[in-house]
Amino acid sequence: MKRVTGLVAGMVLFVLGVQGGIRLLADRDNAGILDWMPGGFPARLSSYALMVLVGALLAGWGGRKVA
Repeated sequence: MKRVTGLVAGMVLFVLGVQGGIRLLADRDNAGILDWMPGGFPARLSSYALMVLVGALLAGWGGRKVA
């Protein structure tokens, strides 16, 4: 059950990170869910990239078949 939870959480993080990063690259003033975050464009873009990385790793772990 925890692998399914990890898979779903990873996929959600991955999708939010990709969508937010593309949104931020298209319009620097539209930060999406990280609008509250200080640091401006570089900090927000780095955070979205980190969300994508963590989401991919978590989804990969959750989707791995256990023998």
